[in-house]
Order: sequence, then structure tokens, then C-alpha cells
Amino acid sequence: MSNSIRIRTLTDGGQQPPEIARLVAEFLGGAQHSLDLAQYDFNLGPETREVVAGAIRDAAARGVAVRILYNVDHPNPIPVPPPPEPDVALISALGVPSKAIAGVPDLMHHKFVVRDGESVWTGSMNWTDDSWSRQENVVVTVDSAELAKPFTLDFEELWRDGDVERSGFAAEPRPVEVDGLRLRAWFTPGFAEALTHRIAKKVGRAERVRICSPVITSAPVLATLAQRIADGKGDIAGCVDATQMEDVLRQWKAQGTVAWKIPLLHQVLAGSFSGKNSTPWAPGSLHDFMHAKVVVADNTVFVGSFNLSHSGEQNAENVVELEDPELAEQLGAFVDEVRGRYPRVTPTRSSTGVST
Repeated sequence: MSNSIRIRTLTDGGQQPPEIARLVAEFLGGAQHSLDLAQYDFNLGPETREVVAGAIRDAAARGVAVRILYNVDHPNPIPVPPPPEPDVALISALGVPSKAIAGVPDLMHHKFVVRDGESVWTGSMNWTDDSWSRQENVVVTVDSAELAKPFTLDFEELWRDGDVERSGFAAEPRPVEVDGLRLRAWFTPGFAEALTHRIAKKVGRAERVRICSPVITSAPVLATLAQRIADGKGDIAGCVDATQMEDVLRQWKAQGTVAWKIPLLHQVLAGSFSGKNSTPWAPGSLHDFMHAKVVVADNTVFVGSFNLSHSGEQNAENVVELEDPELAEQLGAFVDEVRGRYPRVTPTRSSTGVST
């Protein structure tokens, strides 16, 4: 197991916000020169706010250059991903340079930190108390200047232009080695098409596939999964957010132009997929979504902020691809644990295409 790569998984009720706040503060507290934060949602309660905000203020006070990007202004409601509710007052009160990225038409959906240009924190976890206690999430930290470089390039692109649609092009997904393992950083929308086709290719060839994604609507991935499940080939299983999938299917049926995806999704969900009946999104509601975003295809892992969705292809997202049997086993077991908590998704109801 690599000493430079660390995985932390979260489950609904499996940890409490103060624990994760301390974990975040510890990472931030290690900064010597710079901290670049790209956070889709940053909104904490009084206890966790003091821990994280304190770490940021302390870093700035000792001369660390801190910058924060965050998403604002997306029209509500949207089903996937749920809209952010960033605490703009908190961010402004930190006394460090910050920039709001208008999530119109596409979201700044990153959840990463680059520390000193040498370490990266990324994954699916937003910085909210609900994310830290009531959601499934995966966090990966990597100590590698080579991997940190493309994250810095993407951050600089967004900081300079503030334009999601034109982001993700600065950093090509070139492989780097960390402790003898091969890693690759992907950014969208710049390399979205290449990323979804790569995930589909790995899924299409793997004997064992495990997936956690709130929704699965990306055409290449959806079609590949449907074909493999229809053919009865491979050990394929996973978990989605059933509530968000129902919203997507309602939209597809109403729009008509994407109705061709419905039978593909039915085929996928007829396989070994579970669904979490999360609380429907509303302002101020409990945000207990199945929020993890991970694909395990044999020994290959894709983990980051990217939903396996068409909207994800248009957002500013990041994914770390890595090859390691131990990490693949760890995250495959996490997916099995999550899907074991929730009922099978059974597409039977014509109004939504899915019943749980």
C-alpha cells in the first residue's frame, strides 16, 4: 500500500462532523506556502465552522497564500447534483482572496485542495455537516507534486477566467507515478468525452465492476453497462441515489429527446444495483444523498467529484484514475458495503421508470 496515497470513506451515520472537520483542518494545517481550495459547497455549523475557518485563518496568518473558488448562482431546483448553499458570509469573513464561479449553465463542482503545490485533497465530499455525517463519500489525498500540477493548472484556469465551459483544457490527462503506482488526473468539461469513453472501456473489459454514483446517465457508460448486464458477462454491481434517479427519469420522459436512454437504464438497474431513498432536495432540508462517486474495474479505480452523468460531462469536475489491486479491493468492498445497506432498485413504475 502506498504511503503517499490515502483513501477515507464515509457512510451515512458512520462518522460525525467534528471528526471530519479535524481531518480537514489537519490537511490545511500542514501548508507552508500555499492553499488553493475549489469547493462546490462550503457551509458549516458553528462547531465545525470554527475548526475549519480557524485552520484557514491560521494558515493565512503565518504567511500561507490562500485562495478559494466556490460555486454560486445556479437556478433551483435541479435534481442532479443538488444545488449548493455556500456560506458566502463565512467565506468573505476568512479574509483571504476568494472568487465566486457562476454555475450557469454548468457547475463548478470540484471539491479539491492543492497544498504547497505538492499534495492534493479531492473526492466527492462537500464541506457541509450533512456531507460529513449523513452521506456516502470518498476522499483521496495524494502527496505528489506531479499529480498536484494538473490540479493547479485547472485551478488557475478557473481563477483567471471564471468560465466553467472553457475550463478543464489546461491539464492533459497524462500518467504520473506515485510510489510505483500509475495515476492520472482528469478534468472536465475539457476532457469529458475522453474520460467517459475511458471509463466505459475499462468497465467493458473488466471481470469485476463496482460503482457508486448518485445517477448513471452518461451515454458511453450507460450503454456499456447495459450491454454487459444483458449479456450476463462480468460481476457487476453498485449503488445509486434512488430519489435522484427518479427525478432524472421523470425529466427524460417529459423531454422525449432523451427517452432512448430509459430502456438502457432499466437494463442496468435490473442488474445488482441498490438505491438509497434519500430525502428530496429542498432549501434547508436534510442532505442525506448517496453521494459517493467511484468506479472500480478490476484493478483500476476512478474516484473524484464526477457523477456518471451527462451533466457531469459539462461541469467543472475532476477524477483521479489509479491502478492498484489493494486500493481497488478497498473501494470495491466499500461499494459492496454501501449497496448492502439499501434495497434493490427495480424498474417497474412507468411514471418514473423506477420503484424502490
